[in-house]
Amino acid sequence: MPWNLDDDRPIYLQLMERIQHDIVSGTYQPGDKLPSVRDLAVDAAVNPNTMQKALSELERCGLVYSQRTSGRFITDNADLIRQMRTEMAQEHIRDFFVQMQKLGFTDEETLEMIRQTLKGETHETDS
Repeated sequence: MPWNLDDDRPIYLQLMERIQHDIVSGTYQPGDKLPSVRDLAVDAAVNPNTMQKALSELERCGLVYSQRTSGRFITDNADLIRQMRTEMAQEHIRDFFVQMQKLGFTDEETLEMIRQTLKGETHETDS
């Protein structure tokens, strides 16, 4: 999946978000070894120092840890990963509701549209 970085926000934050996404979505499993800083930087087409900053921040929040000579690894703390996944989902939901409000929909109208959409998708998969 391409990194799709934009100039509107700090690059290291976007790198962090992408790696967090890869962790909570299961692309990286608990305990997995991350590629090297240099390899990740080449893949993302960014300066290795920028990637290093992103990984250091992920270490600070506990999603990644370093072993001095072996590299960086994904935390084995499944509760932390679940919590991060839930927080990311809640942020997406809040953003979605804000966008729907900008379109003029109330929260109730939005919820009804979601119900109708889910019901429609359920019927389509049943047939």
